[in-house]
Amino acid sequence: MKRTTPSPDVIRLIRFTSFLWIGYLVILAILSKSFWSQQPRNLDYYLLLGYIAVFCLGLSYWRWAQETLQKAFLPLMIFIITVMPVIVNQLISRMSPLGPRFVLPEGQVLAILPFLFTGLLLVAWQYKWQYMLFVILGIMGLNFLSMWSSSDRGSPPFQGMMVITLIQAVVYLAVGFSISYLMSRIRRQQESLEAANLRLTHYAGTLEQLTTSRERNRLARELHDTLAHSLSGLSVQLETVKAYWDIDPPAARLLLDKSLTAAHAGLEETRRALKALRASPLDDLGLAMALKTMAEDAAARAKLALDLSITKSLPVLSPDLEQGIYRIAQEAVTNAVKHARATNLAVKLESIQGKTVLTVHDDGISFDINKSEKTAHFGITVMQERAQLMAAELKITGEPGNGTTVQLTI
Repeated sequence: MKRTTPSPDVIRLIRFTSFLWIGYLVILAILSKSFWSQQPRNLDYYLLLGYIAVFCLGLSYWRWAQETLQKAFLPLMIFIITVMPVIVNQLISRMSPLGPRFVLPEGQVLAILPFLFTGLLLVAWQYKWQYMLFVILGIMGLNFLSMWSSSDRGSPPFQGMMVITLIQAVVYLAVGFSISYLMSRIRRQQESLEAANLRLTHYAGTLEQLTTSRERNRLARELHDTLAHSLSGLSVQLETVKAYWDIDPPAARLLLDKSLTAAHAGLEETRRALKALRASPLDDLGLAMALKTMAEDAAARAKLALDLSITKSLPVLSPDLEQGIYRIAQEAVTNAVKHARATNLAVKLESIQGKTVLTVHDDGISFDINKSEKTAHFGITVMQERAQLMAAELKITGEPGNGTTVQLTI
């Protein structure tokens, strides 16, 4: 069975505050020894409080205790942090009429203030505000009983401690309710985010199912418009051929030739439909591999020497940008293969100072770029339009006889 242990954040807070207590008590003990050496029992007070801090520190590292106590671990730690210092305060006060003094007797309350504040922080963080109010009232009650039983109720020290206790209660209420309010807001926001994430997950699943359903319907329509029509027409013609085979052999042969023509036409339509249904090279291979495959196939068909360079660490690009890069590279390579009469082809895709740069160069006959633009060369126009849609910079340079360079910078 899975055990419920305190959260790592709570454990880290207990460890940090335990170390802080120990350092705080060491400083107070040094000050007490230096300025109030006539009160040797003050050191016993700091030692007892130090034992509490060390005990809390040990429990924060004791995994077995956390797994055994489970949900009871945190309430136990809060009890030790809030109640034990008050009990130690009461014991020392009874052992010494003056108690563990700093400058005034009301220093008994101030001495354990960090302990109580940490306990209050844990309650406000992990529990509802009603529990925090209960802990504050309990701390104030213990302090009041301690002062009531150890001091003269009409003396100035008693009145001073009452004032400090009231101030302490106000501070605890203000800080505790502030933390509790912030934690409740954080919990509500977290629940809202979890609900939104769940709705988004359901929406993504529904969208995926809808997309799959639409793709199946499209595939069914394509097959119906091509393969089903072709086969149904072919079957009718073959039935006619069978009926005329013995009665009118010349007519049967003519129908058979028409059936073969229809079969070839249906086969071409089916191939066209299947080609349209296939994913694009970018979907199958990714930009780098699709660009590499396209360039190698084109160079092999035209018997060109290919210089291919694609940087491995390319930045992450959106699908639209990848599609634009691939289509521009495809157009540039096609122009080099069909029109340039080149012997060498270079294709480079690299990242330069945060920019993605595509370069396609051939050593062919090239052409006059300005004249080509004036005559509205279709390939150049398409590349320029794609570059504008990508908010990219396209440069096409070349002179007749010196080759052509197409450079796209994103």
